[in-house]
Amino acid sequence: MTKDRSLKEKQNNSSLKLFVVLSKAYRSLMEQVEDDIQQRGLNLTDFAVMELLYHKGPHPLKAIGEKILLTSGSITYVVNKLENRRYITRIPNQNDRRVTFAEITEKGEKLLEHIFPGHWSRIEEITSGLDEVEKQIAIDLLRKLGTANQVK
Repeated sequence: MTKDRSLKEKQNNSSLKLFVVLSKAYRSLMEQVEDDIQQRGLNLTDFAVMELLYHKGPHPLKAIGEKILLTSGSITYVVNKLENRRYITRIPNQNDRRVTFAEITEKGEKLLEHIFPGHWSRIEEITSGLDEVEKQIAIDLLRKLGTANQVK
């Protein structure tokens, strides 16, 4: 009986509940966002790379992979695909031949400028279950949670 009681206590634990609710909410939001991006002709990874380059400028391929959590092999595949579609271009580093940068092209910029307004509207719809005050509270709490246990 103590095992059953211990399991029930764990199931009632607010930390576990928070984790489960966050996981389910994240999955639900991401499925909707991914569906929206796919309807606009890109997959989520392609969009993430292009969006990073659009907003932050040229980046080394390794840094792109680190920022959007892709392995070097995966980032190479994505960059090749986007380069073949002429959405981005590679730029060799003159000072270090081991480093290659990626930069969004004019065609890529035009695509994102076409996609962004509808995509942002869809994100507004997806998050419309919260009002503006609740969104700010959620942002603050999730930021606090995300940074509380970072390695210092």
